[in-house]
Amino acid sequence: MAVDAARSEEGFTSARAARVMSAACRLAGLDDGGAELIRLGENALFRLASTPVIVRVARGEEWLPKARIEVGVSRWLASENFPAARLVDGLEQLLLVDGHPVTFWRLIVEGDRKATYGELGGVLRDLHSMALPDGLELPLFNPFDKQELRISRAMIPEDDKLFLRKRWRELRDQYEALEFETPKGPVHGDAHVQNLMVNDQNEVILIDFEAFCFDHPEWDLMVTATEHHSLGWQTDEQYTAFVRAYGRDLYDWHGYDTLRRLQEFGMTTWLMQNVQEDQETAAEYRRRIAGLRNDDAPRDWRPR
Repeated sequence: MAVDAARSEEGFTSARAARVMSAACRLAGLDDGGAELIRLGENALFRLASTPVIVRVARGEEWLPKARIEVGVSRWLASENFPAARLVDGLEQLLLVDGHPVTFWRLIVEGDRKATYGELGGVLRDLHSMALPDGLELPLFNPFDKQELRISRAMIPEDDKLFLRKRWRELRDQYEALEFETPKGPVHGDAHVQNLMVNDQNEVILIDFEAFCFDHPEWDLMVTATEHHSLGWQTDEQYTAFVRAYGRDLYDWHGYDTLRRLQEFGMTTWLMQNVQEDQETAAEYRRRIAGLRNDDAPRDWRPR
């Protein structure tokens, strides 16, 4: 279903996302009064006050294939009773509102703790052991599929755009030279610990399926490996728990450095989409782009 509306030139801001969310709720028969923006990244996530629902608004129509993947993966994982986010039953999934894909998800009532890195390793081990069902077609992992769109739309200096496109071409050459020894299977595609939630029943729940793909498991291991070995975001104990639960340390693999560079590039272009939101985000973007320009410099990046 689509709603015709004049396109805004302001970009995907929190204000624009809120207007799309409100229109989608009206179509779905939901009350958006008091809705709270809880995250603005590749998507805007809103928690409704009137009912236990999360409304997920994608940045634009170009993200429609990703949203369809999310819907298909969620239904598959639900059929397997895998601990993962669930769509709201009885609503049309998905809507296209003013050029933005919108989906509706059951609210996960959080418990009193965060997921651990050991739990992340265990969830990924279980996910990678699964077989895809007939009829669920997933793409290969593509670390470049959204980069040109991000770069072209970002409100960053032109010199940064020129540098990022040059680095992108260099990384594509390195990517094409990678040789994997593992079989392909289901891959989350954005497997960091923030994409796990612990509900009020102490169950660990996997969320955020837009990057799901069918490829080598290394793509899921690179996130935590980079955060630890390059950025220092986990303690040695936390990373050891991750490796022990999964059964492998990607740092020992010959292709780790290429995956690290790809991960850092993606982290930077993801963040730069929101430089107009606040000064803290803009400052963090400047730290990250400076790090990309000097590959040997220490990474003082901060989680966002």
